[in-house]
Amino acid sequence: MRIYCCRTFWTKTRRISWCKFWSTSILHRRGAGSEGERRMSSPSSNPIAALCQVTSTPDKEANFSSCQRLVEQAREGGACMAFLPEGFDFIGSSREETLQLSETLEGETIQRYTRLARQSGVWLSLGGFHERGPDWESDRRIYNSHVIINDQGCIVSVYRKCHLFDVELTGRGVSLKESAFTIPGPQIVPPVPTPIGKVGLAVCYDLRFPELSLALMRQGAEILTYPSAFTMATGAAHWEVLLRARAIETQCFVVAAAQVGRHHQSRASFGHALLVDPWGEVIGRCGGEEPGLALAEIDMEKLKSVRRDMPVQTHRREAQLYQGHTSTH
Repeated sequence: MRIYCCRTFWTKTRRISWCKFWSTSILHRRGAGSEGERRMSSPSSNPIAALCQVTSTPDKEANFSSCQRLVEQAREGGACMAFLPEGFDFIGSSREETLQLSETLEGETIQRYTRLARQSGVWLSLGGFHERGPDWESDRRIYNSHVIINDQGCIVSVYRKCHLFDVELTGRGVSLKESAFTIPGPQIVPPVPTPIGKVGLAVCYDLRFPELSLALMRQGAEILTYPSAFTMATGAAHWEVLLRARAIETQCFVVAAAQVGRHHQSRASFGHALLVDPWGEVIGRCGGEEPGLALAEIDMEKLKSVRRDMPVQTHRREAQLYQGHTSTH
């Protein structure tokens, strides 16, 4: 029997606090015996996704230990896929530290996660790995890479973040220039078949570009992923509304693992990891205070019914209205 500290998350109908995971993978909450507990603890034909929220620091060993605990909790909660946020490996306190701590996909960090996936039997979405670029020895530049590892411990897809966060928000305390040391990814990658559905890959700032989510949807994506480390200012203003918008316009599930809290003296993240269904309802939430985990069923019948009842994809008139039009700004 294993007992973990309490965490709180929200379903679309109620606030649930879970205090114990037993070896039988039963989810316990206050008010035992209620319909909500029976629904969450009984076997389901729908796969379960685990939405993770962490506070990474420059300490890679401590970060791995934290993520490992969440993956173990996800497994015991019945999840077949766990989603970790951008910077799950570390968040450096300077450009120099970030580059020094970066690795290749063949390095120790990813090797540890392939072993974790194999030992736990859980697929992993590792969003925002600091991957050394192809000309590392000469230019010291990296990719921001979203890595998918299957339950056999094999890397099945790598997406390198296409849209880089170069933003100066005067008066809001946000000044970041990701392109100073990061290479923009060359292309989107096809959605990945997983036990929870076809997963389309993106990272953080990609969320602001609906063209990317629509392209992934047209390629067959059923679930969009935005592992992130949103700033406090941009998160408070835009995080939830953007995630729900991407879900509504593509009629996909959206999974957005998040960094939360203070990473070091000069950086903090908004948190509020969310899982949204194709109707735009939030079905998993981690809050903005601390690391934690939320579990949610991925019900493909919901996706099918939303797309059937409101067939916006068949109503699109791209050929007649949009193709050939470019911005003049």
